[in-house]
Amino acid sequence: MSTAPLFDLDNPLVGVEKRLGQQATVLHGFALPYFQAVYAALQDIIAQAPFRTMITPGGRSMSVQLTNCGALGWTSDVHGYRYGALDPESSLPWPPLPAAILQLARAAAAHAGFGSFNADACLINRYRPGSRLSLHQDKDEVDFSAPIVSVSLGIPAVFLWGGHTRSDRAERVPLFHGDVVVWGGVDRLRFHGVAPLKEEVHPLFGAERINLTCRRAGPLQKNPTP
Repeated sequence: MSTAPLFDLDNPLVGVEKRLGQQATVLHGFALPYFQAVYAALQDIIAQAPFRTMITPGGRSMSVQLTNCGALGWTSDVHGYRYGALDPESSLPWPPLPAAILQLARAAAAHAGFGSFNADACLINRYRPGSRLSLHQDKDEVDFSAPIVSVSLGIPAVFLWGGHTRSDRAERVPLFHGDVVVWGGVDRLRFHGVAPLKEEVHPLFGAERINLTCRRAGPLQKNPTP
């Protein structure tokens, strides 16, 4: 990623809020005032823990590349999905969760009705045209009382917002640069995903979408030894 220009990039729905459920909301453009500081923090994270392709427990390569920051990082391999304190590629702790990302996550959570949100993990996904994320639940965390805060940067995506079972029909929700989705409470375990990304070019990120998902995953877990 190149140096960020000092302007906010277009988002056609800035300021609009869309209710997805009783305790789930899309905050269009909410991240834009925080963008410069978040972008700078991302550069440091990626330099320390570059994006990588992980393997599902079934042995397939994920179409989305990822990295992490925070006390815990989410990983996947043939041994399963889990959180761990160490980057499995470097055996070093994941980069710390930057103040800029924490500030954005707390502000978005509070705006959506979840006060006192303290994330200890931030999963960072990199999507390219054709990348997708199948419907799933975020359930590898120890405690489901905290919300999920998901920040979209770069090219547009279609967020799939499902129900409490995989077979429930999913709503298709357009997301743009700077949008934030917050869900928790009765909606915390709703199925969700991302439809295959279309060919797009963003003036800053090129043909990429970066998604930051802040969670409360703790307490610290030991990294399993294969």
